[in-house]
Amino acid sequence: MRMAILKVARLGHPILRTVAAPVAAGELHKPEVQRMIDDMIETMAEYDGAGLAAPQVHVSKQITVYAVNANPRYPHAPAIPLTVLVNPRITALSDEQEEDWEGCLSVPDLRGKVPRYTRVRVEALDRHGKKLEFVADGFHARVVQHETDHLFGKVYLDRMRSFESLSFVREFLRYHAGATVPEE
Repeated sequence: MRMAILKVARLGHPILRTVAAPVAAGELHKPEVQRMIDDMIETMAEYDGAGLAAPQVHVSKQITVYAVNANPRYPHAPAIPLTVLVNPRITALSDEQEEDWEGCLSVPDLRGKVPRYTRVRVEALDRHGKKLEFVADGFHARVVQHETDHLFGKVYLDRMRSFESLSFVREFLRYHAGATVPEE
């Protein structure tokens, strides 16, 4: 089966500000939906994303994919196995939040500090319609919240308390991430 790299919607495209439609469990078994999920996974990997939501690839459906394993965009992040969430619902398990850096394939070349709940319960269907329920902590919780936001017309910029941390990636790497950035 051939997979495709999909075009990623960028900030300003109306689909990123639209609430995505829930997916009927019976719809998940259609070959075109399974192919789209595979294409989303391939697209996420191609662009070194930690996750990708269907609206980001111009599909208004409540489907997200995420995985982190030696990702160059998130070099210090713990490994997170490949996960597909359909119709996810997120519940914070405490009021505790942590502010940390985020980026987004739909908001290229920028990073900013975003507060997120540190521990959340996730309820969803997997790609085959099986019910999933688990608790995500730390960076995993951040990724799930970021991707789920896309399904409800939100991007990480909407969650920032202040734009003072908003940085282009090059400046983020130079001044905030401790990386060495070559001069132009």
